[in-house]
This record gives sequence, C-alpha cells and structure tokens, in this order.
Amino acid sequence: MACGLLAAMAPAWADEPGGEIDRAIAKGVDFLVADQNRNGSWGSARDTKGLNIYAPVPQAHDAFRAAVTAMAVSALHDSGLAVEAGPPRDALEKGEAYLFEHLPKIRRATADAIYNVWTHAYGIQALVDLRERTDDAEKRKRYVDLINGQIDLLGRYESIDGGWGYYDFRVGTARPSSDSISFTTATCLVAFREASALPGVVLPREIVDRAIDSINRQRKPDHSYLYGEYLDHMPMRGINRAGGSLGRSQACNHALRIWGDETVTDAVMKEWLVRLRDRNGWLDIGRKRPVPHEAWFQVAGYFYYYGHYYAARCVSLLPEGEQAEYRRLVADLIVPKQEADGSWWDFPFYTYHQPYGTAFAVMTLARCRENDFSF
Repeated sequence: MACGLLAAMAPAWADEPGGEIDRAIAKGVDFLVADQNRNGSWGSARDTKGLNIYAPVPQAHDAFRAAVTAMAVSALHDSGLAVEAGPPRDALEKGEAYLFEHLPKIRRATADAIYNVWTHAYGIQALVDLRERTDDAEKRKRYVDLINGQIDLLGRYESIDGGWGYYDFRVGTARPSSDSISFTTATCLVAFREASALPGVVLPREIVDRAIDSINRQRKPDHSYLYGEYLDHMPMRGINRAGGSLGRSQACNHALRIWGDETVTDAVMKEWLVRLRDRNGWLDIGRKRPVPHEAWFQVAGYFYYYGHYYAARCVSLLPEGEQAEYRRLVADLIVPKQEADGSWWDFPFYTYHQPYGTAFAVMTLARCRENDFSF
C-alpha cells in the first residue's frame, strides 16, 4: 500500500536522467567550491549570534572546521563532479591536503567539550572516500594509517559505558564519564563500518559491541531512540518520542542494520522513511531556528539535513527493486529547500552551517540518483 501511494505522489522530475537532482547537486557543488577557505578548509568562527553554541577556543573550532571539511570532501567525492580536472577536483584536493595536516592534531577542546568525536567520524568517512580515488599503494597506506589514528582517538574518547557523546558535564575524566548520545554513536558506527573492510584497518570489536549495546539501551519498541542515555528515565519526554526522534531514527536504524541487527528489517526502515515524509513538519518547524531544541518535540534545527542524509543511506539497504520510490521520497524533501546561492542550511552556526548543510544535502541527493549509492 505504501509503495503505491509513494509512486502516485512522486514528482515528475525524480525520473528525469540529468534532471532536477543533478542540477541541484551541481549548484551545491558550485557553492562548496566558492565557499572554500584559502587553506582548503570550510567554515570559520565568524558570524556569531545572540546565543552561540558553547565552543571553547581554539580547539572547538579546530574540530568544527575539520569535521565540516571532511564532510565537504565526501560531498565532492559523492557528487561525481570531482573526477575530471576542474574546480570541484581542485577543491577536493585542497580539502584533502587540509585533512592530512589537521586530522591527526584534533583533540577535545576542554574536559567538558568533546566535539572532536564528530571530526574523527566524518574524517574516517572522507579518508575512505579519498582512498577509493587512487591505486597508489603508498598513498593508500597513508590513508589507512590516518584512519587507524582516528579510530584510536575515538577509542580514547569513548564514553565510560560505551558509545560516544559530545559533552562531559559530570566529572571531565580522561575517558569521558558522560552517557553516550544515540545519534553520535550511530555516526561513529557508520564510519567504522565503512572503514572495516579496508586492508590494514585495525578496529577493536569490543568498541563496536559497546557502541551497539549503548544504542540498543536507548531504542524504544517503535524504533524511536532516546536523545541520550541520561534521559533513560524520561522515555515519553518530547525529544524522545517519535516526532523528536525523526532526525535520529534513520541514523540509528542504519547503524544497527549494517552491523548485523536483523530486527531492523526492511519494513522498519520503510515505516520510518514514510514517517519522515508524513511528519516532516516536526523537523521543518525547527529548521533555521537559532536556539537549539526550541521547536516542538524539542527538535533542533541541526537535526534536519543530518536526518535526511541517513534516511538516504537507509534507502540503499532496501531491495534494489524497491529503492526508486523511496529515493523519490527523500529527494522531494531536499531539492525544494535549496537556497538561491546553491547552499542548504538548517541552523545558524558561525559560518559552518552552509557548508555542512550543503555537504549533507549533496551526499543525500547523490544517493537519490539511480545506481549512485556510495555504501
């Protein structure tokens, strides 16, 4: 029934080869090329607002900048527009040089601000993508060495009960004492899975198992997920209900499925893809609001493009013959929200928001093209 309804509601442009999706991706790539900093990175600490994200200088911004750069590099790779010589490939190569120099240096900013976990996760994904672009054995080894370094750093910053969070407001110990956050942990697990197949990558299985256990402790029967384990005694708080979980369930479902959880069935993923469409307003109301978690269900703006990116990854796990309708579903939510300058953004965040939003959107739409899935 759902498949038939999706087909009936599909926009005409979704089936056009080289149509609206490709044009949107090209405009997004043009934005990323124009927005790149001279040193090859994306984003900065400029453009503050009345209520800024807590970001102890300089390390918090070092982490933000490197994470957004990694995402932009992956977006350029996924777009397919950086293969031939030209501005997109030049931008990718400049971003690669920045990551080579800076990724090994990223650490947490202070005992309580652990934003670097995002850098390590998206850094791993970017390095996996970059490794695909070369057959040079020596260069491939360098990528693997960098990946192993990022895995090691995630091991150091693993939460005491497994998984990862991005704050430690409890004790501030060397190994963070705070509970894990469901979607942060899912992000790391997805990166680990991408890297795990590469020769030479050393990924301790016990870290993966502890992370999976932490997500399962936060999973509710309907595949809503708590925001973090610290809310385990408030399962019906708005942020932990289905409307609040729309931006997290996709990532958590995807992470568990690719690590072998058979309870995350095709039916579960389809249900949450349809929910993403039917209840998208709960996420969209939070989009572009300047205060985190001020919208209904305590949704924060930065859930938006994050959630849709992992939704597109969920589509890639469905049977091949059933993917097209759900690709249309995701693309129909993303294409119309592109800004006039080619960017996408969902939360005002210094100057990181446009490159990270655009990177998420480009990576999402790349997976909405037929036979163009990266994983």
